[in-house]
Amino acid sequence: MTHARREEILEAALRVFADRGYRGTSIDAVAECVGLTRQGVLHYFPSKKKLFLALLRFREDLNREHLVGRDDQDDWPGLFAEVVAYDHTYPCLAQVHSVMLADGMTGVDPAQHYLHDHYESLQEQMVKRLTERYGDRLPSGLAPRAAARAMLAMLDGMQQQWLLDGEQDDYPEIMRDVLSVLLGSTPV
Repeated sequence: MTHARREEILEAALRVFADRGYRGTSIDAVAECVGLTRQGVLHYFPSKKKLFLALLRFREDLNREHLVGRDDQDDWPGLFAEVVAYDHTYPCLAQVHSVMLADGMTGVDPAQHYLHDHYESLQEQMVKRLTERYGDRLPSGLAPRAAARAMLAMLDGMQQQWLLDGEQDDYPEIMRDVLSVLLGSTPV
């Protein structure tokens, strides 16, 4: 029951933080959204900062969950297109990520530190995998570090554009096609 309740709180927090950002969210608002008292939320998450950091890990877990068991991990264009498509089925993930980016850029402490570490870790993982696969240069001529940065920037940009124009639904295909060019592979 404890795990299920924690997840309920995190689901509610995802919606509230996505709508209001870090500064605009209160423990009371999350409690109201999940149908608990303030003390009920604080029992599971002793502070707003701890709730926010748990929410960020929860968001990452949700993003990764749907990719578990894929046997085509070398199809990065397809993988990134699937990430974009998944975000479109769960808009709060893209919204909270965008709010988190904005909060991090304006100096909100937990967001800023989390984002720095998150992007550094992602970039290093990507550089390592790209280097293992392609060496010092990708078929497109890019160095692995430049490709990793471009891929992360494009993923964030796709989320931003989709949040601004939810009617356009070809972002996964655009992601796949552009990454195919970036990585020097043939579009699927």
